[in-house]
Amino acid sequence: MPVPEKLSPSQLFNRCDPGQFTFETTAQLDGTTEIAGQQRAMEAIRFSMGIGHDGFNLFALGPSGTGKQSTVLHYLNRLAPDAPCPDDWCYVFNFEKPRHPKALRLPPGRACALGSDMDHLVETLFSVFPAAFSSEEYQSREKEINESFQERQGVAIEELEVNAREHDIALIRTPGGFAFAPIRKGEVIKPDDFMRLKEEERERIETEMVRLKDSLQSIMAQIPKWQRESIEKLKELNRDVAGFALKPLVGELRTKYAGFDEVMRYIDAIENDIIENFDQFLEREPSPQDMIMVGSGPSKPGPKGRFFIRYKVNVVIDNSHTNGAPVILEDKPASQNLIGDIEHTSQMGTLVTDFTLIKAGALHKANGGYLVLDARRLLLEPFAWEALKKAIRTRQIRIESLAQLYSMVSTISLEPEPIPLQVKVILIGERQLYYLLSTYDPDFNELFKVAADFEDDMDRNPENHIAYARMIGAMAMREKLRPFDRDAVSRIIEHGSRLAGDATKLTSNLQGICDLAHEADYHASQQGRTQVTADDIQAVIEAQIHRSSRIQERIREAMMRQTILIDTTSERVGQINGLAVYSLGDRSFGRPSRITARVRLGKGEVLDIEREVEMGGPIHSKGVLILSGFLGARYAAERPLSMSATLVFEQSYSGVEGDSASSAELYALLSAISEVPIRQWFAVTGSVNQYGEVQAIGGVNEKIEGFFDLCRERGLDGRQGVLIPVSNVSNLMLRSDVVKAVEEGKFSIWPIAHIDQGIELLTGVPAGEPAPDGSWPEGSINARISCRIEAMAKKLKEFESDEENGDKTKCSTEK
Repeated sequence: MPVPEKLSPSQLFNRCDPGQFTFETTAQLDGTTEIAGQQRAMEAIRFSMGIGHDGFNLFALGPSGTGKQSTVLHYLNRLAPDAPCPDDWCYVFNFEKPRHPKALRLPPGRACALGSDMDHLVETLFSVFPAAFSSEEYQSREKEINESFQERQGVAIEELEVNAREHDIALIRTPGGFAFAPIRKGEVIKPDDFMRLKEEERERIETEMVRLKDSLQSIMAQIPKWQRESIEKLKELNRDVAGFALKPLVGELRTKYAGFDEVMRYIDAIENDIIENFDQFLEREPSPQDMIMVGSGPSKPGPKGRFFIRYKVNVVIDNSHTNGAPVILEDKPASQNLIGDIEHTSQMGTLVTDFTLIKAGALHKANGGYLVLDARRLLLEPFAWEALKKAIRTRQIRIESLAQLYSMVSTISLEPEPIPLQVKVILIGERQLYYLLSTYDPDFNELFKVAADFEDDMDRNPENHIAYARMIGAMAMREKLRPFDRDAVSRIIEHGSRLAGDATKLTSNLQGICDLAHEADYHASQQGRTQVTADDIQAVIEAQIHRSSRIQERIREAMMRQTILIDTTSERVGQINGLAVYSLGDRSFGRPSRITARVRLGKGEVLDIEREVEMGGPIHSKGVLILSGFLGARYAAERPLSMSATLVFEQSYSGVEGDSASSAELYALLSAISEVPIRQWFAVTGSVNQYGEVQAIGGVNEKIEGFFDLCRERGLDGRQGVLIPVSNVSNLMLRSDVVKAVEEGKFSIWPIAHIDQGIELLTGVPAGEPAPDGSWPEGSINARISCRIEAMAKKLKEFESDEENGDKTKCSTEK
């Protein structure tokens, strides 16, 4: 299999031509943005927001920084103004069940108007009622009722007194009440004189006195009844007067809110309660100890007595200034911030509450519109996830005090009437969160039936180039950054390909692009430029790399000092430079690692030392086992593989994972078996399958640059290079210094499709292709390996034969 040509400089970096742009700087763009590269996610968003059935809420999933939230909000902010504006909601006092405040629904802006009207009504009654109850007509009717009672009582007593006199008995009024005494000639008879009367006369008088006492008791028994009748008449008078004074005021409210049945019933209840408690309005101001702050604030004039709280209107949702449907982004989705809360105040050491302390949550604010939540933050808040699911499932918002619900306080709380819920909930989170919830929460798939899966990257084409430019221009305009010239935009697009790890793609991590633009603007300001240039972009990229390269430089320093052994000049049997990627935070870098292989007689085992000491991950172990399959199938298909081999990453003090070094390990094995040295000025990356085909790996740019940096520091001599899988060529977006070195012939990158190509390049010896009879060309790598394995098989057979015949070699040491 022929060795491929090394890659040309043009294949190492996909340049963005600034000439494709019609603008000189982004200041010439109109500042609008378009969502590019997320067609699948946008279709899901449009579907979820359009369908009106239950459960079709949205989960926007994708990596952090891909613009999930900004994309969703951008779409909703365009959609919401055309949707109908939702109604207002307010809580009012429930006169029948005070612990269960009633919820009233009103058109946008009318709830606050109702609150103002109720405040005005109460204020007005403080002047209307005193005037009505101090009028001459009321005073006359009140006096008449009182006098009627007094007259009725006096007439009854007077008639009894006349009756008593007719029978020579006087009715005497005493401090203790009434008493009867016999009289003669208008004078009360003394007891001694009464005893000297004839017995018949005494008996007559006593009989009459008993009769009169009975009559008096009957009268006295009637007096409470007459008094109650008088009180009822007085109450009826008060109700008539209060109702007469209240009627025109309430009539105005009824006219204003005609057609709202719930409000009309509330006004009826208000009217009845005010009439029953009219005396509360006869004082101009409540006592100081009853003064509290309620309603719309301390600047609002009028009575503030606690009794009058019942006439307040607690407007929890006011959509008077809302244009279309609300779009609410809740940054702290705690339970009380979602479904609302019932607050308490402390009075005399006791926690008390009332319906004016009911506070709306995000679900109230988003009712009739859209609610956007961060899934991770939501799940971190206690009880919030269950509260949200309950609200969506029941389609109503039931405000519950968590302290009361979980018995954290012993005070009596309120149970407000639930509010009907009609909202689209959009959760935003990582893919892992979505799949965990989908797997382990049985309610999740019923409540969030639509997933908007955001792409990690987008195709690199002229349309998306323009979209990138518009995004940069809009950000510069919005955040007052310097305009970016088209060379700078082109350099950002090139960096977007590097972040995507693909020359044909652009990253969708817009947060990283925005951060780059901000840093470039700062750099341009430090240089005194009026616009951002490509030099600013390049300087920022290099600065970002420098800030996070401490560990990378320390590792390379250890290699230069031979603390970490990496050979880049000689040729060695069974030794090769593999390439690995280290990820620290959001920064990744490549570094070479020495891989060695040793072979001996055995039974076809390839021993992975990393796995044996539990430092190798399962994917790495799988890659090593594939090597055994390749060796057995190619060289020992019809005979035993009578050898054992050991593989190890030298000076590896942490875990090894991934199969990207499996081709390098195979090259080391082939070199050890054939005893042909490998050129150490090459480094290798790529995985391999059982057929010897080299497969794509990740981090190819970082791996090449890691080996290049070491070679450059030691001195480029034109021999050094890196072998990569041919399928990774499209991923190349290398640094400009690497491209320049390749262009000058100081460094090379070789695309390898098969292991035979790689071993021939690494050793300088042809790999050889099998003849029809299965033999290999003499002197080729494969022929040497085949002969070595055959020789080892013969030796193993001889040893086994000697053991069977009992001819064992004895070793002794004589002193």
